[in-house]
This record gives sequence, structure tokens and C-alpha cells, in this order.
Amino acid sequence: MTWREITTPLALLAVLAAAPVPAARAAGVTIHGAGATFPYPLYAAWAWHYAKETGVRVNYQSIGSGGGIRQIQARAVDFGASDAPVDADDLDRHGLVQFPMVIGGVVPVVNLPGVRAGELRLTPDLLAALFLGRIPRWNDPALTAANPGISLPDLPVTVVHRADGSGTTWIFSHYLDKVSPDWHEAVGYGKALQWPAGIGAKGNEGVASYVQRVRGAVGYVEYAYALQNKMTHAALKNRAGRFARPTAEAFAAAAAGADWAGTPGFGVVLTDQPGEGAWPITGASFLLVPKEPEDCAEARAMLDFFDWAYRRGAGIAGELHYIPLPAEVVSLVEAAWAREIRCKGEPLWKAASPR
Repeated sequence: MTWREITTPLALLAVLAAAPVPAARAAGVTIHGAGATFPYPLYAAWAWHYAKETGVRVNYQSIGSGGGIRQIQARAVDFGASDAPVDADDLDRHGLVQFPMVIGGVVPVVNLPGVRAGELRLTPDLLAALFLGRIPRWNDPALTAANPGISLPDLPVTVVHRADGSGTTWIFSHYLDKVSPDWHEAVGYGKALQWPAGIGAKGNEGVASYVQRVRGAVGYVEYAYALQNKMTHAALKNRAGRFARPTAEAFAAAAAGADWAGTPGFGVVLTDQPGEGAWPITGASFLLVPKEPEDCAEARAMLDFFDWAYRRGAGIAGELHYIPLPAEVVSLVEAAWAREIRCKGEPLWKAASPR
């Protein structure tokens, strides 16, 4: 079995639990993390490969960004994951270091018979109107006018959104808040919202499943979930006025020129970026670790895994349609580890160490 064959959550968990541990590592470390569902397919694939290669297991629970933040604040896990960056004051308050791990995109997905992936074209205003519940049916004149040549069905629009605290929701709503005055006035942005329309589902997995089951449904998921589930995504008009499609190149275009070094906690927001090819709902996924971990060996093993993922897991990230961090950003991140993370008063990482 390969990691490409174990993309469902239950299959991934089963494989990770059964991953072989070399004799030399029979009493090896298990690293525990929890949080964002956005990067879960990638973190699970990395963990599977890393367990095979080193015997060190990574147990990552896909519970949503809000849950991941709460768990690392409570020190219930070794690391938390969030797609919404935590601000510098909260990082200091809870003794945490934050850094980006990977870049990806959030995509609107639909269940519309006869409409293929990328055919439905949505402007920012139309996307906001759908999720505000202001477009009742798919053959609404506003949608048909924006989509000449496509036969949109006479089906009710069923909005599907996240029911849990979610970084995917934060990215999606942050974009809508930027581009739609109506959305800004009625909803705003955050990990959990008072949704004006629709039904909630838990995790990217839940939203994907519900949209697939209900004709006329529209939701939003991380792009890897759309690909793995063969879902129909929409094209979206970007800041440059072009109808962009979600691709690795489009995510990279949105991330180009980001000021990682000048943003506290590396908390760069990548929604609605300029550039003709940029996908407008792009975001980084972040990890949160303690500044002063209690177990030095486990904390070092955790950083070793992250370093491996940066330097040797980039190919896996690309194949799953995530964007690995550029080498210069990885250097910035690992320099921050060396400066900020201490265990028993000593630096846990040396940026110049040969890897």
C-alpha cells in the first residue's frame, strides 16, 4: 500500500497505527499534534513516510484549528496546528512559537449535475451572495448572466459550512470580508461564525461528504479534499479581474512577495493577493509549539520531524497540491527555533547544525 491509496481519514489512522517500527527504535518517540483539517492529508502522508523511515510516529488529530489552539495552550499535545495565524500578544501570553508549515488553497465546491470542475464562474459578489443565502436557486438570473453557455439546473442552493472552529473558515471568511461589503456588514470573519444560511458539518471531511450527497449544495474545502473526492470546484474572479482556477501555480502566485520576515509570528495572510494568476483564497497553515517544552528529547524529535518535512517532504506536498515553503523561509523559521525555543534553559535547535 502507498500513501496515495490511504487518503481517507480512517485508512490513514489505521496505517499510522500499524506503521512498522525498526528494531533500533522499538521504544521510539511518539509525537502528538492536533488541529487544522486543512493540512491533514499532507501531515498524514508525511507521518506515514517518517514512521517507515525512522520509527518515530506522529499522531495528528484532525479536529479543527480552534481545537488545535486550545490543546496546545493546555499543553495536551506537543504541537497545535491552525490555519488562522495567532497574534503576537496571544503567542506571548501562552508561551508559544508560531511558524508556517505549508501553503494551500480553499476552494468553493458544488454538486451541480452537468457542470464540470472549473466551468462555474463566480465573482466575489456572487460567492458572497450564495453564502449569505441571497441566491435561492442555481438558475438565478445573476448566476446565469455570469455563466453564458452553461446550463445551470433549477435546483435550490444548499449552503454547507463548517460547524466547528475552523482555520479553513477563517481563510474563507477573511477573503469574503475583504472583497464583499455586504459580507463585511453581515458576518465578518473568524474561525467560528454566525452563519446567515445553510447547514454545518464537521471538518473539511464533513463538508466534502455533505456536498457530495446533496444535489445543489455549495461548500468550501481545502483543495486536496476537492481533488481526492473528485469534487466540482468553481473558478473565481481574482483581484486582477481574471477567472482563476485553483492550482499549485496559482497558490504560489498568491504567496509570492509575502513579508514573512517582517510579520510577527510569521502570521502572513494570503487572501485576495495581486497577480494575474493568483488564486484569491490562498492561505498558509501554521504550527504552534511551546517556547519552553518540558521534555527535551520529545521536543527535539518534533523539530527533527518538521525539519524532515521541510527538506525531504516537499515532493509529497507538491503531489498533494500544497506549496512547500521556499528554502529562504525555512531558514527564517529554523533561525526562529534557535532563538526562541529553550528546554531546561538551553537552546533546543542550532540553525547551523548539519541536517
